[in-house]
Order: sequence, then C-alpha cells, then structure tokens
Amino acid sequence: MLIHGFGASIGHWRHNLPALAPHCQAYALDLLGFGASDKPRSQLAGEEPQEGAVRYSFDLWGAQVADFVEAVVLAAGPRPVHLIGNSIGGVVALRAARLLVERGRPPAQVVLIDCAQRTLDEKRVAELPPWERAGRPLLRALVRERWLLSPLFRLLARPQVVRRVLGQAYPSGAHVDDDLVALLLRPAGDPGAVECFRGFVNLFDDHLAPDLMEELPVPVRMIWGASDPWEDPAEAARWRDRLPCIRELRVLPGLGHCPHDEAPELVNPILLDWLGLA
Repeated sequence: MLIHGFGASIGHWRHNLPALAPHCQAYALDLLGFGASDKPRSQLAGEEPQEGAVRYSFDLWGAQVADFVEAVVLAAGPRPVHLIGNSIGGVVALRAARLLVERGRPPAQVVLIDCAQRTLDEKRVAELPPWERAGRPLLRALVRERWLLSPLFRLLARPQVVRRVLGQAYPSGAHVDDDLVALLLRPAGDPGAVECFRGFVNLFDDHLAPDLMEELPVPVRMIWGASDPWEDPAEAARWRDRLPCIRELRVLPGLGHCPHDEAPELVNPILLDWLGLA
C-alpha cells in the first residue's frame, strides 16, 4: 500500500508500481484533498461547522488508508499488508498502522521514505530559534485567512516554482521531467485545491511520527535520502536508536526528499527485499 506525500498523488509512484506489481498486489490511493480525490472545504478549530467541511488531519487520512485496507486489500481474506509512505505519507502510514492494530488487523510492517518530521508542530516549538517562536502567533493567524492563502497558492502552483522546489527535493536532478511537473500541477486547478492547502498548513498540533511509533507492535523500516533538504537523516538515526519498532535505516547518498522517484533503481530493490520478494 503506497501512500504519497504533500502535493503529490498516485502518480508519484510511477516508477515503483510497475516494479512491485509483477510480484505482489500493489495499491496506491490519492489522499483526500490531493490528486484526483475530492477536495472538500477545510474546517479549522474555532470555526463555525459547515456542512461537508472536513478537518484535514492525520486522523482523517489514516482512517482513509485503514478503511481502504479493510474494504479492498483484505476483501479476499487475510494477507500480509505493508504500508509504505513518503513524507507526510509516512505519518499517515503510521497512523493507519495504529488504527489497524486497534481493529485487530495489524499490518506486517511500515516502510517510511523520508518521513515528515513536522518541525513546525506546536509540540516542537521549543526547538525553534527565538525569533521563530516569537513570530508563531502571527503566522498561525495569517495562515487561517483564505484571502491570503488563495493568491499564495496560485503563486506557488506555477511550473517555474514547482521546478525550483523539485530542484531542491531532487538534488541529483534525476527524473525531474515534464510528466512530474504536470502530475504535481494538475490537481492544483481543481475546485477546493486551496482548501486542502489551507487545511494542511494549519496542522500545527497533530501527530508526530516518533509518538506514533512509541510501543507500536509493528516493524518499521526506513529509507532516507542523505541530501534531503527538509527532513534531517540525523533525526531519523535518532529515531532508530530510540524506538524498538525500527528495524533498519538505509541512508542513500546524494538523494533528496523523494528517493523512490529520484532513484527508483536503488529504492525498488530495497522494497522488494523488505517485502520478501527479492
């Protein structure tokens, strides 16, 4: 079960699904608000409830994945389920794993690919520099405002901006092509795309990956790009050293935030090995 990261979709597994599918039943889905999924209005804490609005959160996405696993993946009967998530998809995978454990259907393992460390979460504020801590109240107030977020989203959802971001995320430059830019930009034109963006940038108090891994009775393995500009592999190493559920960490030199797409020729063999299919 492949779970994409922020701003991505099923298409971000374009180089992995073809490699996995001959050996197993491989699934991917668009998380609510991303890709071709519905994009309902965002509901933030303190706002008047509106019909059809949702609180975009790891509980919501984790439940979506867990429900899909039960309704589709396990429909034909019990089988090992492996949850593989990139970036925020890693946090979603961990939340789904905990839900499946609670439902008596624990997955065989969780694989995290450059899992989001969520340094802007309120629970990590003490780690920020003093000037960033001082600006938090203003930041939190501003990102609630639709009048501000709508033009900001349109500014970011442009090919030249996406290519600049991909230049950071894929330091080797491999597979940064027109197809990738198109699959990232296409959902941005959907009605409600700004609402998902609004919901996500307001996730200041939600699940953190290490908290979800505390006492998790499911093995966790991790792949990390050594040159990830946003998620520090040193923190992943600290998770490995502290959390008993983590069995292995593979750090891949020269790769960034999405090594599964940047260097599938390196990542796919690792996944097949960990799935017992090599």
